[in-house]
Amino acid sequence: MKKLSDIEIIDSVLKGNQGDYSLLIDRYKDKAFSLLKRLLGNEMDAEEALQDSFLKAYNSLGSFRRDSKFSTWFYRITYNTGLTILSSKKRKIEHEMSSIDEHFDLGDFDNEIYSTTSNPKDYLLKMIDKLPIRNALVLILFYIDDMSLNEISQVMDVSLVNAKVLLHRSRNSLRDLLLKHNYQEVI
Repeated sequence: MKKLSDIEIIDSVLKGNQGDYSLLIDRYKDKAFSLLKRLLGNEMDAEEALQDSFLKAYNSLGSFRRDSKFSTWFYRITYNTGLTILSSKKRKIEHEMSSIDEHFDLGDFDNEIYSTTSNPKDYLLKMIDKLPIRNALVLILFYIDDMSLNEISQVMDVSLVNAKVLLHRSRNSLRDLLLKHNYQEVI
């Protein structure tokens, strides 16, 4: 049996043989998955992006101009799909980080924490608990569990850069929280 070219498969699909599209999927799924896995950093996102890429390519097959190879066209769709997912993740993280202050309900802060805690470390841990969960988690993983930023990025499923930014912002939020409540370490 003769191996069909990409153009022959596309022509067949455009003539109504939608099942032939599976030949293109089989031909390009492994390399596209590898690209997306490297780009997105995890298999679940890569699988979802791969499905989206094949769906976008299928829906746009009629507009494929044939002035480049199908593989080049498809990998461009795949890459752009991955970038879109990365961008939406980045926006989501930035939104979460920028809204940290909105999560603080410091007006009704319980001063009992300070008065009932004799150990500065316990006080600090109780103050960390007042932070939004992601901020508290990154501080605990870094300072209490002695995890590296690389390990934290894997645990929290964020990039290393985002883990660094989250740690920095969490430190600042904790500092601001401590300053707001006039914490002074007794020497």
